[in-house]
Amino acid sequence: MKSASCAAPQGQGFVLTVYLALSRTPHGLLDLAGPFCAALLCRGVMPPLSVVVLGIVTVFAGYTAVYALNDIVDYRSDKRQLEGSGEDARANYLDAAFIRHPLARGCLSLPGAIVWFVLWTLVAFAGAYALNPVCAVLLIVGCLLETAYCLLLTVTHLRALINGVVKALGPLAAAYAVVPDPSPWFLLGLFAWVFTWEIGGQNIPADWHDASRDALTGARTMPVVLGYAKASRLAVAMLAASLVLSLPLLAASPLAVSWPLTLAACLGGAWLMLPPAVRLAKSLDDAQAAALFNRASTYPALVLVVLIVHLLIR
Repeated sequence: MKSASCAAPQGQGFVLTVYLALSRTPHGLLDLAGPFCAALLCRGVMPPLSVVVLGIVTVFAGYTAVYALNDIVDYRSDKRQLEGSGEDARANYLDAAFIRHPLARGCLSLPGAIVWFVLWTLVAFAGAYALNPVCAVLLIVGCLLETAYCLLLTVTHLRALINGVVKALGPLAAAYAVVPDPSPWFLLGLFAWVFTWEIGGQNIPADWHDASRDALTGARTMPVVLGYAKASRLAVAMLAASLVLSLPLLAASPLAVSWPLTLAACLGGAWLMLPPAVRLAKSLDDAQAAALFNRASTYPALVLVVLIVHLLIR
């Protein structure tokens, strides 16, 4: 059996880095863009400054908590994988910007990780409840679904659908934070847009590198069950669907994004995500999976920039 331990130097800076790695903070910061896109699209104007500030704190706390929860629930399976296959050799991968699976590597204790999760969950819950009690309910649902997603690792690859739902709950909560009763049609379009992007640009490429290791430990993910070729084609199809869904969502939302800017967001997203997705389908290469994950992670930020430009020039 190989082992993978935490060999990094100790110190206050390192301790903070470990906790940020547990919550995948670089990725979490990019994820902030999704809920703020939803808030602008749903409200149609910039929310009050107090709502924006509270929203930033709440969304950051929510993603910090949920990503930590993922590693806590997956602690034993991650540790088995590391012991069975040793160090992860992937490079230029956003979720490994600090340390990947620091809990399983022994970089921090399980009680310490749980305390970190609980503290951020309390912050997120308080902020969500202050914005709209519905947001607090969605936070709880998200944590429960994330737990189910992790526990189904060796049961079914369809757990990826749960992952898509969890990622969509953040933007849905943001819609409720700025409008008490958002349009069901808008919520449905928002959900479909985020869900398809998450499956194609995040879930499949994130599981890609681990497929051979997952197969050894009995994990069931899209690349393991469907195979690399089918999983990569599914990623392309999901991303294409997400881009198509963005067109009516942006143009017909209360924000009423102009068609030139709507097309700019769609074409910019296509430039970001489709080339690495197509190259992945052709080459089935790990490097293309990492490139797809990294570039797809910036897509909500690109859309947010377009929405801000629209607000400034309309």
